[in-house]
Amino acid sequence: MPKKILIVEDEFIIADTLSNMLQKAGYRICGIADTVVEAMELIDTTTPDFVLIDIYLIGKLTGIDLANSLTEMDIPFIYISANSNQKILEAAKKTNPYGFVVKPFREKDVLIALDIAIYRRGNNLENGLRQQAILQKKAAQIIYSEADWKAKIIAMGKAIQPYIPYEFMSVGVAAKAGLDYNDFSFLRIGFEEYQVIGPKELSVISNLKLEELSKLNQTDQAEMIATWYEHEEFDELLRLSGIKRLIAKTFEMNAHLVMPLKLRDGNIFNICFYSKRKDAYSADHLVLCNRYQELLTAFAEHLLDSGNNPLAVNRPKAQSTLPGYMSQPFNANLFEGIIGNSHLLLNVFDNVIQVAPADSSVLILGESGTGKEKIAERIHFLSPRKSRPFIKVNCAALPTNLIDSELFGHEKGSFTGAYDRKIGKFEQAHTGTIFLDEIGEIPLEIQVKLLRVLQEKEIERIGGRITIKTDVRIVAATNRNLEKEVAEGRFRLDLYYRLNVFPIIMPPLRDRKEDIPALAAHFLEHYSKKTGKFIRPLSTRVLDALAGHDWPGNIRELENLIERNILLAKDDEIHHVILPNVQIGPPAVVHTPPPVVTMLENERQHILAALKKCNGKIWGEGGAAEILNLPPTTLNSKMKRLGIKKEFSNM
Repeated sequence: MPKKILIVEDEFIIADTLSNMLQKAGYRICGIADTVVEAMELIDTTTPDFVLIDIYLIGKLTGIDLANSLTEMDIPFIYISANSNQKILEAAKKTNPYGFVVKPFREKDVLIALDIAIYRRGNNLENGLRQQAILQKKAAQIIYSEADWKAKIIAMGKAIQPYIPYEFMSVGVAAKAGLDYNDFSFLRIGFEEYQVIGPKELSVISNLKLEELSKLNQTDQAEMIATWYEHEEFDELLRLSGIKRLIAKTFEMNAHLVMPLKLRDGNIFNICFYSKRKDAYSADHLVLCNRYQELLTAFAEHLLDSGNNPLAVNRPKAQSTLPGYMSQPFNANLFEGIIGNSHLLLNVFDNVIQVAPADSSVLILGESGTGKEKIAERIHFLSPRKSRPFIKVNCAALPTNLIDSELFGHEKGSFTGAYDRKIGKFEQAHTGTIFLDEIGEIPLEIQVKLLRVLQEKEIERIGGRITIKTDVRIVAATNRNLEKEVAEGRFRLDLYYRLNVFPIIMPPLRDRKEDIPALAAHFLEHYSKKTGKFIRPLSTRVLDALAGHDWPGNIRELENLIERNILLAKDDEIHHVILPNVQIGPPAVVHTPPPVVTMLENERQHILAALKKCNGKIWGEGGAAEILNLPPTTLNSKMKRLGIKKEFSNM
């Protein structure tokens, strides 16, 4: 059956052109609208499969407003619009469109965008059904396990985590006048670690009495439908709300999503998610809330029916409708070898858990040295293909004239030097996974062939006469900005959207500095064993120095630095490390001239002279700390002790 397309466009000529073009290609046009109101009326009566939207429409509401509504209704859409300013484009991107076509467009651009959108939609629907089945099974395992109520909530929270990210989750029956605050919260402190925070613990942490917490809780507005807050909306929520404001401020949370579940006795059971990331939640998460509402309501009913926990209320017993499964232990070593517990890294783990069981293409984005290859390995080894081949290809290392042969193979005699048949990487990866590292380096002519592999699941060897079917999952990675590469004509738009079905963004080390001590300790132990040298744990002074560096080379740079300093160590301790442009080590030795002034006064004059030479600059390249061979933190401490204020340095 042909897909039904709704066109929302304020220019009649363009709308008519699109309509004729799509009907000719076999699509069915179910309506044309030029306002959001008219579009919503057509959506109610025609139920389109896809919507093509212009950003600028007649009336006060824009295509972005319509897009947000479409996301909540789970209707896919593509923007077809003229170039807009950066602010508008950023707002459009946040709505997660299935594609973006820029005016003036060619017929081919629109048809390719729709083809890609249909492919991605099919993937999303398949993944949604799979997620639902996985959660259904896990919920049943949790309910029928022998664990206590806290462990059951944590287990359910772990099951939801890959789909709805959070660093803090609170659960409880919505507050009513005269009732005590009785919610329980769970602070994520590691991949499989949560700290339980009940009313008493929150009272101690916040330094508020339980009665004060109850009053704060009753000032929060009750939500009747799933709602998300971020940026200005979240700031407004914090100004108005009670307990939510307290949680956000106390635990440094920056975004909020609440999922209210209506119980059979009329009460509302709230599951509140908080994240440190400002952009953690979007309209897509409301779709998930609606999808999981029935399942989680059944779980909440079971939790309250058990009657052996502070969340329980007086209510009639009812048999849970979830099917029974035996509880299975969870493997806690899923990410063994990947070091860190920062919330950004944990978010990457959650994404891997979510996408690994599927066959969707994955695009791993991030700077060099952030660990993209290790994440690709985890995706493969956590997938159903884990016992099949995992083939790695560094696209940047392949000579341009040999890429075709390396990826797809060649027949004997197909070109000069082809003395034997060669099996390409895709054939080697059959039934398994191929990891295409630095995918942005592949030339355009090879991108066309790679697109065919993704679309048709078949290859041809160079000089071959037969088509070879392949069953390969593609995981790609790049440190390039592929959107920029597409805009500048170096990367195909259709290939980008095929690969970008499920993007995973690796955070740079400078954004997860809380992981540096654990990473440094890991590399210290590894290279101590490798070199046969016993090295003591790094001192606080050295760790502070490492935390002060921006790490442009990321984890790889840190690893190389630790290895180098172990080799250079003259005893069993690394006393100082040398970072680019900054030497961190013992305080510089000051050779005092004949005693004309005191040592302290001489040191004061020495620091003032350095500050004057640097125009008051303390930190960074060319700063006083570098000249004096001191850590900036040490220099600041000395300045305070000697009564040197920054403004003195400009005298």
